[in-house]
Amino acid sequence: MSTPPFSPAEARAARLRMGMTREQVATEMTQLGVWLRPQRVKAWELGTRVPSETELFALADVLWCPTPVLMSLRPRTLGHHRLPRQLTRERLAHRIGMEIHAYARAETERRRHGEERQTRALAWALGTTPEHLRETIGRIAEVIRLLAQAVESRWKSRLAPLAELAEVDKRRVQYALGVLRQEYTRITERYMGHVVAGSAEARLREIADERARWLTRLPEHFWELVGHADVAALPVLSGRGSASR
Repeated sequence: MSTPPFSPAEARAARLRMGMTREQVATEMTQLGVWLRPQRVKAWELGTRVPSETELFALADVLWCPTPVLMSLRPRTLGHHRLPRQLTRERLAHRIGMEIHAYARAETERRRHGEERQTRALAWALGTTPEHLRETIGRIAEVIRLLAQAVESRWKSRLAPLAELAEVDKRRVQYALGVLRQEYTRITERYMGHVVAGSAEARLREIADERARWLTRLPEHFWELVGHADVAALPVLSGRGSASR
């Protein structure tokens, strides 16, 4: 399972606003049933580790801080809408009367499975409307389609529509696509290298599974890269040639 969006800076700022030490944060989280050491809190604030969903919920409670503040990210996926309401997949699935594996598949595949009643129940649980939920899922699906095309073929023609759908600066999208294409190319070249070398079938399946997992996490990785891009250090796009291919 992928980790939730998290802002180390916001977490540290929230702790300092409360006048708490990392030891106090760890102690109070343990009292909430989430056992950890102060070193874990330090790692979160340094950005070397990311809390799990359960840890994120407990940290927000301890710091008296809204979960979306610690996420520091505009909700753009089903998971992002779920986390601010401090709902695990299991609790949300139970609330809307849906099998956990079915909901998990819907969240992972970024498309709805189930009947209209469940769509309305899901919208209510997430604090939105069925119409907005369907629109959100439709936009997510389009972003995923464009991302898959961008990493597998020419990316420039997908730059403008992705920036528009994501509602972010084109330079952030260009940076994210550059990193994603490099990662995808490395995985593909490694696979082809083993094919040429006549590697064992098990090794080929291992790399193929790695590629499948990478593609599954593609949207989350895209938003992470977009959010962490240093705009000041990115080149200014000319406006005409940036989406020419």
